[in-house]
Amino acid sequence: MRITRTRTFLAGAAAVAAIGLLAGCSSSGDDESVVDQGTSSDENAASGDTVTIGFSGPAADHGWLGAINSGAQAAADSFADVDLKVAEGTNDASAQIAAVETFINDGVDAIVLLPTDGAALTEVAIKAMEAGIPVINVDREFSSPFAARATILGDNYGMGVSAGHYICEQVGDNPDAVVAEIAGIDSLPLTQDRSQGFADALADCDLEVSARVAADFTVAGGEAAASQLLSANPQIDALWNHDDDQGVGVLAAIESAGRDEFIMMGGAGSKNAMDIIKADDSVLKATVIYPSTQAADGVALARLIAQGKTMSDLITPSVPNRIVLDAPVVTKDNVDQFYDLAFES
Repeated sequence: MRITRTRTFLAGAAAVAAIGLLAGCSSSGDDESVVDQGTSSDENAASGDTVTIGFSGPAADHGWLGAINSGAQAAADSFADVDLKVAEGTNDASAQIAAVETFINDGVDAIVLLPTDGAALTEVAIKAMEAGIPVINVDREFSSPFAARATILGDNYGMGVSAGHYICEQVGDNPDAVVAEIAGIDSLPLTQDRSQGFADALADCDLEVSARVAADFTVAGGEAAASQLLSANPQIDALWNHDDDQGVGVLAAIESAGRDEFIMMGGAGSKNAMDIIKADDSVLKATVIYPSTQAADGVALARLIAQGKTMSDLITPSVPNRIVLDAPVVTKDNVDQFYDLAFES
């Protein structure tokens, strides 16, 4: 029997469940009827009809993106009822559009898509939705709400807030503290969001960014940007580097300059950064997570949606249409909680 995939069916099922919920609340007064909605954890874990999920992401030219791709496959492998079709990673929007069109023509049951360019992939995502194929949008948002059944995002603004709060805790008692920032690519909204969150959190303890440079998420770019920053600022008290991959280069520049008077925190959550944090013998004392599990979460949600299941730990009998993941700070005290989900730079 073919799995029903249309939004109309899902909306109808949710409406019926909601009617049942209201009836339970108004007539029986039985508390059990309020929470006994949707599918249970056991029902979600049990194998159902096999669902074919198409996955497309950018080229894995960055440790975080490599973890995104491997995470999607690992999530699919963990379900006996998921058949994952993976398109070749690409940074060419036209090639990714063609991959999604192939998924549509093949009649997959759901698509998980981390677009190389959210705006450029919006039209083909809408085409998939109109064909009755739910699309799970990962990390880079489409430009229309009609392009996705569900969206899973990391919290870029929250990363900046977490970084700022950590630095406030470390040097906030010094009103003259010199706080430096090495950003990613300045033209990207994600970088702008991270910097804004950082500035807002620092303002909460009456600090501000004293020196700032932008890099490009690469090791070479991080080293060049850090060298420039260190040369121009003989005294720094705290430094936030947005990305742990470019942080490899940042740390190389710091070592070359012989600087150790400040504390540094990273971003995204790589294994090598966490190894350094655990060793506690470097200026790098913390990093803030930008989850590389987003595509894995997308596969799990695509399975639930395609099978007409719900999120069992929520009372509302549905799958949310927007999920923003947390941006926790990792230090030597809690690094073991996050290490297994870290990515290789």
